[in-house]
Amino acid sequence: MNFFEHQAQARRNSGRLLLLFALAVIAIVAVIDVLVLWVSGSVQMALWSTLVTVAVIGLASLYRVSKLRGGGEVVALQMGGTEVPANTTDPALRRLRNVVEEIAIASGVPMPRLYVLEQEPGINAFAAGYSPADAAIAVTRGTLQRLNRDELQGVIAHEFSHILNGDMRLNIRLMGVLFGILMISVIGRRVLMHMGAGSRVRSGRTLGPVVALLIAGLVAMAIGSIGVLLGRLIKAAVSRQREVLADASAVQFTRQTQGLAGALKKIGGLPDGSRLVDRAGAEEVSHMLFGEGLGFSRWFATHPPLVERIQRLEPAFNAAQLQQLRGRWFTSPPDGMAEDMALGLVPTDASATRAVPPSLPGGAESRPIDPAQVAAQVATPGDDDYQQALRLAGNLPVALRELARDKTVAPTLLLALLRDGDAQVAARQREAVRAQLGADVAEHMQVLADGPLRGLHAALRLPLATLAFPALRAQPRPQLQVFLQCIDVLAHADGRISLFEYCLSRLLQVQVQAALDPSRHLHFGRRKTISVRQEFATLLAVVAWAGNPGDTAAARRAYLAGLHRILPQDHLPYVPPAAGVLALDAVWEPLDALDPLAKQVLVESVAATVSHNQRISVAEAELLRTICGALHCPLPALLAAA
Repeated sequence: MNFFEHQAQARRNSGRLLLLFALAVIAIVAVIDVLVLWVSGSVQMALWSTLVTVAVIGLASLYRVSKLRGGGEVVALQMGGTEVPANTTDPALRRLRNVVEEIAIASGVPMPRLYVLEQEPGINAFAAGYSPADAAIAVTRGTLQRLNRDELQGVIAHEFSHILNGDMRLNIRLMGVLFGILMISVIGRRVLMHMGAGSRVRSGRTLGPVVALLIAGLVAMAIGSIGVLLGRLIKAAVSRQREVLADASAVQFTRQTQGLAGALKKIGGLPDGSRLVDRAGAEEVSHMLFGEGLGFSRWFATHPPLVERIQRLEPAFNAAQLQQLRGRWFTSPPDGMAEDMALGLVPTDASATRAVPPSLPGGAESRPIDPAQVAAQVATPGDDDYQQALRLAGNLPVALRELARDKTVAPTLLLALLRDGDAQVAARQREAVRAQLGADVAEHMQVLADGPLRGLHAALRLPLATLAFPALRAQPRPQLQVFLQCIDVLAHADGRISLFEYCLSRLLQVQVQAALDPSRHLHFGRRKTISVRQEFATLLAVVAWAGNPGDTAAARRAYLAGLHRILPQDHLPYVPPAAGVLALDAVWEPLDALDPLAKQVLVESVAATVSHNQRISVAEAELLRTICGALHCPLPALLAAA
């Protein structure tokens, strides 16, 4: 199952979730109505109880959804997460950042924000957010302490699969709607707590109201327990199969099974396992976790049995071996960093990664690419993608990596990437930044452009920007809005816009918009290809024009190669875009609303247009990755090195 099929399945699961939610509400309403009829004998009272119950559940769900609009960061902070500093000197946190950066570059997604649940000794993790652009990954302190690098990479890859396949978006929606089902239980618990804490019977007060409130609280708790059980069943029904797929994706990401299998063995072999100390928090996010956070029975488990998960990776493994590990680790638990040292995997520098091939690409790739293979690579990095990610990360200067992680510097660094090589244009850009953000930022932008960024290889610009995205998203909302305006001014300072300027500015807009309104991309697309014919034609015309500058005949052939792949029965003529690459501004919203399987054909058609002339420039590769990024189909970095 590829990325687009995962997305289509996630959309079906979304509909399934709403159906299960509706059935759960009907069940709760039916129980309450039966009780009301039994007590009052009035059908009118039963109708009123139905309206009140539906209103309570609906309003509670809407309230919780609104509280989660902040995206992944909100969930991580709610669980007590502490953000990992960009300049951390903790070896375990440095290792975590390195692993996440490696997978982010390889898979073509923005670097997520990182959090640690410091008070949790168990081995667990989760990814939260509405889209890859606002994702947050949280790991427990036990994960950092007990897992070696390969095992940590397996866990992080598992979470990346949730980010990429639409599971994360479904998970946060599940948190919102299930809160409504649980609300009646919460009301009953609050009533009983209030009665226990402050309802002493004073002289002269009758017992009647107190007893009535106690009975009401107990009844609400009893009825609410039905909602709790139904909520757990819904989470189990929606989550279990997705965890199996996430394990399979993690193996595909990491190119080996030992890491993920080792992490699962340590969960089964250590006393703390994957359980969370924060029981209330674990109840709400249990469907998001890497491992079972509460230890439910099989009926309510959100994950397949642990031994079954391990056996999918190592068929010869059995429960007796797990028992042996428990005996060995009971008195001498494993130390992940010590295991890394024994394997020679501990980096000596904060930016160090694994072995990095030293070479960087030239200006163009002479061999054609297979459009179907490009679509298959979306959100599915292979071994060559990891090698390329390591090459790109390893060739990024240490100073630039540190600047990209720094919240105070990253926005200015991104502005400096857009600084024009022409002195007059650069002067206009500096004045524009001075007017928008102040003299200090304008001068710092010039220092960065003339210093660390000078001579930076073209293939390293977008990977560097990717590393800076988390620091950008952390900026206050008013600053983000001004930053977005400033990016647009810089890109248009010379009256025209280059491919790189457009690509970087577009990706930055996607990032800033995700930071300003994370829930904006909550929906799954449903539009079909026939409804966006003109947008397809515009997109392919821009790609063909950009790849064949000055050669209208070659551009027309490239355009038709892509059009034939997506609209074989149509005869839309090639029209060179009068506005150049800016013509793409009109296509993003309708194309992003496409059905996932239609997006797959779209990616194939763009790849066919790009590779029609048998070579791919860095600029074309950046444009292809920008198109995929703007449509939420992350493409690995391999093509950007072409």
